[in-house]
Amino acid sequence: MSTNISRRTLVQVGTAALASAALPTLAQAAWPSKPIKIIVPYTAGGFTDQMARLLQVGLQKALGQPIVIDNKPGANSIIGVDAVAKAAPDGHTFGVVIAAYAANTSLYPKLPYNPRKDLVGVSLMGVSPLLAAVPNNAPFKNTKELLAYAKANPGKVSFGSSGTGSAAHLTSELMKALTNTFMVHIPYRGASPAFTDLLGGQIQLFFDAPTGLIQPGKAGRVRLIGVSGDKRLPAVPDVPTFVEQGIPGLIGSTWASMIAPAGTPRDIVKRMSDAVNAIIRSDETRAKLEAMGTFAEGSTPEACDAFIEAETAKWGKVIRDAKVTLD
Repeated sequence: MSTNISRRTLVQVGTAALASAALPTLAQAAWPSKPIKIIVPYTAGGFTDQMARLLQVGLQKALGQPIVIDNKPGANSIIGVDAVAKAAPDGHTFGVVIAAYAANTSLYPKLPYNPRKDLVGVSLMGVSPLLAAVPNNAPFKNTKELLAYAKANPGKVSFGSSGTGSAAHLTSELMKALTNTFMVHIPYRGASPAFTDLLGGQIQLFFDAPTGLIQPGKAGRVRLIGVSGDKRLPAVPDVPTFVEQGIPGLIGSTWASMIAPAGTPRDIVKRMSDAVNAIIRSDETRAKLEAMGTFAEGSTPEACDAFIEAETAKWGKVIRDAKVTLD
């Protein structure tokens, strides 16, 4: 009798355990069960926002739920990223970040989140090598002449950026280090005022995302002198890379990656990654990205994590060597 009860009890316990073990799988299979929020840590209209909105319609069709873009700008993306890090890891909150996300790890000694523990990569969506421009009235017309002038006139060339620690700033610092030149950094609150001063000749060099310089360059408002990538941009094929111009290692870009709160089930992260990649790699999206000066990527979550880690290490060294601070 006791043996039968014991066996019956074991069967009941075993059945309950199996059912319990199956619950996460069943819950995850029902994903998504409500609208998905994509947090953009910048204002609407910029590169990060554009990249997130490129996904919106396609993800809604693929996943069968509304996709809500939530702009949370501030503190060089920290406010928005922190919101992603602290969101419930249930697969209904994601974020889109750019190069500043990697630089912030070295720029800020105390972040409200740990990028290596609180967040995970989903997909590297696209990479935009920066363009460099000089004013039409500058005493130099190309990279060779710029560097010769800077070496002959230390401190007389000033370069603008969209802010201290931005991809534009750090790529300019990398150029200084690789070419052994001394140029003065002028930080601005965004790319627009920096571009205005470039037009007026108040600054002599400006790196920016291709979206901000392609059309002014084509219109002859500024002179494009180089691409900080390993290949030319199809949108401006006549502009050579800096590597082609004899500066190996001058690679700097802004990029967009989707991230998720750590703890989000890996199968959900994988499913979102697959959905994002299908959109990014489509001919329609590739054409849109190419016009923006962006190379379509689409990666596994693991490759996304590895890319962000490599960018964090690379720009951390530049920040330390150039003694970049936010003071």
